[in-house]
Amino acid sequence: MGAIPYDTGVTFRVWAPNADGVSVAGQFNQWDAHADALGREAGGYWSGDVEGARAGQQYRFVVFRAGQEPLWKIDPYAREVTSSSGNAIVTDTGFDWGPGEFSAPAWHEMVVYQMHIGTFLDDPGGKPGVFDAVITRLPYLRDLGVNTIKVLPSAEFPGDYSWGYNATNIFSVESSYGGPNALKRFVRAAHEHGLAVILDVVYNHFGPGHDLGQSVWRFDGWHLDDWGGVYFYNDWRADTPWGTKNRPDYGRPEVRQYLRDNMMTWMEEFRLDGLRFDATSYIRRVYGDREDLADGWNLLRWLNDELQARQAWKITICEDMRNDAWLTRETSQGGAGFDAQWDSEFVHRVREVLRAFSDGERDVGKIERALYHRYGTNALERVVYTESHDEVARTNAKRRLPVDIDQTNPGSKFARKRSTLGAALVFTAPGIPMIFQGQEFHEDREFHDDLPIDWRKAEWFAGILALYRDLIRLRRNWYDHTRGLRGQHVNVHHADNETKVVAFHRWDGGGPGDDVLVVLNFANRAWPGYTVGAPSGGLWRVRFNSDSRIYSPDFDDHPSFDAHAAPSAYDGLSHRIELSLGAYTALILSQ
Repeated sequence: MGAIPYDTGVTFRVWAPNADGVSVAGQFNQWDAHADALGREAGGYWSGDVEGARAGQQYRFVVFRAGQEPLWKIDPYAREVTSSSGNAIVTDTGFDWGPGEFSAPAWHEMVVYQMHIGTFLDDPGGKPGVFDAVITRLPYLRDLGVNTIKVLPSAEFPGDYSWGYNATNIFSVESSYGGPNALKRFVRAAHEHGLAVILDVVYNHFGPGHDLGQSVWRFDGWHLDDWGGVYFYNDWRADTPWGTKNRPDYGRPEVRQYLRDNMMTWMEEFRLDGLRFDATSYIRRVYGDREDLADGWNLLRWLNDELQARQAWKITICEDMRNDAWLTRETSQGGAGFDAQWDSEFVHRVREVLRAFSDGERDVGKIERALYHRYGTNALERVVYTESHDEVARTNAKRRLPVDIDQTNPGSKFARKRSTLGAALVFTAPGIPMIFQGQEFHEDREFHDDLPIDWRKAEWFAGILALYRDLIRLRRNWYDHTRGLRGQHVNVHHADNETKVVAFHRWDGGGPGDDVLVVLNFANRAWPGYTVGAPSGGLWRVRFNSDSRIYSPDFDDHPSFDAHAAPSAYDGLSHRIELSLGAYTALILSQ
């Protein structure tokens, strides 16, 4: 489909089932709408070879219907466009991927960094950021310890500024970010730095509408009443929260194929390591929480089956936010077949506890529920986080976690202490941990598509950046004494709503180098001696103390020393250990 260059020309192929004729016009024929007519194929497809056309030239399809003016349409499969409302560009999809093969991290080792290309590395008031600029900061991400970059949608959208969830051309890489080869350079460079790349895709709706260049809107001229034509539902099912008349027709085979081809283009041509599917609740249901849409559910199952058959090692993650375990069950069991989903239970419960105004309002039972929550037997079926683009977006009336904690002074000691408690939870809870750009250096600006993150804070809060680096290394078992943080098992054996202290045991196989004890104090009170249960006796070493002054000179540096666990049952475990615990502090211990 689309424009496929060969040695002496280009083959053009398009689906327009209600057209009476289709031609292709472009720089190769002086934009003559009648010079290169395409031949009709079965099923409403049209194709033809244009000798002399070549990669780099601009073109459009011209759709003819009796009694109507010709429609000059951007190719729905265009790999590159001049702009969302401009022309398609014939693209040579070849690329030098270099000599090396890349293997993405195993899911139990995955640490995800969510990024928006336009604001990750950008100057305020200038053009949005680009892929090539981000490449210069890949060593920073590698040294931080993350091993997976999750990029917000980067298909072509109207204008230069957007979150990316309003694509007009889903096969084209956003021109203001650098276009398709820029994305390929980014993926190659990321792989060379040991970083996997996951891309956000948006199949719950198409674009903003025909007036802003939507390539598939009433593509071949046919539509019912004022609906959108062959790519869309032409009835009440078409409306979504992101506009009217813009839900794809998941029941039409050609539209399903269009989405499937898009998925495989990202995975095969661009060599991405996974995809995150946006708002799947509005694919499988008309209103997100009701009116099941069987076409959409079957589409999700088919897409995951297709990828499983071709590249089973790549991950698919859904953002559904309905906590439905069926999404991550295998399709053979009736599920949707996703590998993981964003855990709304975790993020909302943890943020509720951290932003509570007074310690008395903090319900640590919510922390216990957040730690235990999962969708099936595999803890890696969930992505855990305290910040994401949605959770900190100005448009959503949301704020960064430090601002939620202290609106008047988000850089305060309390904001830093409590937000880093959240970080400790993210990297010690069962699941795949994720942070949002700038979170690692205490960014307090809300997310907006024209508001770059403030890299000066990486120096201002260098200690917080070091804290995140240390947590990530412990999560990845960098020093081979916290293997249990990558494991499946958790036992929240202590959750005291009077003291506001939570302790839990994490393990994979168990034993020295594996068993991890995590103790978190959610109160502004230090404990010179606090007893919790321990899974085994002997010396437990403090591997991390969030109250240390190495993370901030105004932290209390409460003396939390290594301690021996005594053979006396406590909290339902065989041993007990007495620890010295600072205010609003997380301790991580292992043997």
